Amino acid sequence: MPKAVTKAVFPVGGLGTRFLPATKAMPKEMLPVVDKPLIQYAVEEAQAAGIEEFIFVTGRGKAAIEDHFDYSQELHTLLAERGKAKDLKAIESLVLPAGAVSYTRQQEPLGLGHAVWCARHLIGDDPFAVLLADELVLSEVPVLAQAMALYDEVGGCVFALAEVPRAHTYRYGIVDVESDDGRVIGIKDLVEKPRPEDAPSTLSIMGRYILQPEVFDHLGRQTKGVGGEIQLTDSLAALVGTMPFHGLRFEGRRFDCGGRTGFLKANIAFALARDDLQEELRVFMKSCLT
Repeated sequence: MPKAVTKAVFPVGGLGTRFLPATKAMPKEMLPVVDKPLIQYAVEEAQAAGIEEFIFVTGRGKAAIEDHFDYSQELHTLLAERGKAKDLKAIESLVLPAGAVSYTRQQEPLGLGHAVWCARHLIGDDPFAVLLADELVLSEVPVLAQAMALYDEVGGCVFALAEVPRAHTYRYGIVDVESDDGRVIGIKDLVEKPRPEDAPSTLSIMGRYILQPEVFDHLGRQTKGVGGEIQLTDSLAALVGTMPFHGLRFEGRRFDCGGRTGFLKANIAFALARDDLQEELRVFMKSCLT
């Protein structure tokens, strides 16, 4: 049995320029899907997978994320006085256990690999998860929990994978497939944002990683890759062959909330999945299409 994964890194230092002007003064991770911000979905997914320590890699203008998961005496008192028990329970559930939350700063947006490297002292020699908040999945079993179940079987590094159009491979980290049983993929290489004609497959890493601490040895070299950034995929590729690498075709519907269209689709899908919203929304959508 591999060593248990109890720590998770949330890289939240990005500028969110694709959502300007909405993200001029608000972190993109705080954009709401229905009535919860993206980062809350990611944290709840981590909790459901057994994560006990939550590490946020932040940047300038991200204080709202810290406040969201902190205790608000004023709001707590107001809701209690007004008898809003449901709302009070909702905000109380946001407060993570004392000592379980850490924040570290990524002073410059130098890439996902650099953001993960900034958490190295908080991770130490433990395996850890990485969750990207702008990747959202509607599923019965949270994606990280699905990946954890595979990790318990195979160890090493495990990634959630999703099929993407070949024309879009330049947007993602793409895996080179060694074996594929329809669910579990053996990985023999990883390539960051390859051109469609050079992509070894159309299976992309979709923002859920289970990694081993050895990746920090390679990230520490600060080697720049595609786009002049320190890419996590490049350091992971250097580890292939030294430990097991597997991908998982997860169950669920994925939404790339890093762009406007994916974000809007996620709002519609998550709202339609709620009993308290779906009927009225369906009537409204039908009226818009007639």
